[in-house]
Amino acid sequence: MAINSAARKSCVSSKLTYNAARLRRVVIDLLTRGCLTMSKPFVAILMGSDSDFPVMQSTLEILKSFDITTEVKVTSAHRTPAATHAYVTDAESRGCKVFICAAGLAAHLAGAVAGITTRPVIGVPIDGGPLKGMDALLSTVQMPGGVPVATVAINGGANAGILAAKILATSDEELLGKLKAYSENLKEDVEKKAEKLEKIGYKEYMAQK
Repeated sequence: MAINSAARKSCVSSKLTYNAARLRRVVIDLLTRGCLTMSKPFVAILMGSDSDFPVMQSTLEILKSFDITTEVKVTSAHRTPAATHAYVTDAESRGCKVFICAAGLAAHLAGAVAGITTRPVIGVPIDGGPLKGMDALLSTVQMPGGVPVATVAINGGANAGILAAKILATSDEELLGKLKAYSENLKEDVEKKAEKLEKIGYKEYMAQK
């Protein structure tokens, strides 16, 4: 039995419509279950207070220098726990690969986030009180077994950015190349200073600083 051209086109169109609808349902299901994300991988920077921003500015500058996408949010583990939980869950589903959390004093933000996500969490203790950040450092680093936080130095915003970049670079060869170039620049800078010191002596060197 012959099939006319119009009928053939109608049949093909129906199959394409069915397949497109089926694919749409599969994609929606994967997105809902967190198995698929539609956005570029990014680093989320969370601060317990906007007073932490001056320290975290260096984090943003480092990540920007490596062309890494970021999101910045002020959220408190103590004052807004529900909002913190909601954001972390949402950010992870949208492609966040690393969370950087900055807080001072009791500094439970990084630990709270680490308890929510399986993504790497970097903690930045902030000098925000009479103990000069030691309280924040101990609160951030002393995590229970199975819930680690990669803690940098007090006010160590720049190193937090570099560490986040290194984590991302484990699956990004282009970023790895940028990190190697960054390390090489650090090396050359030290070598130039050492050469200058040897050439002019420490007294003249210090006089020029």
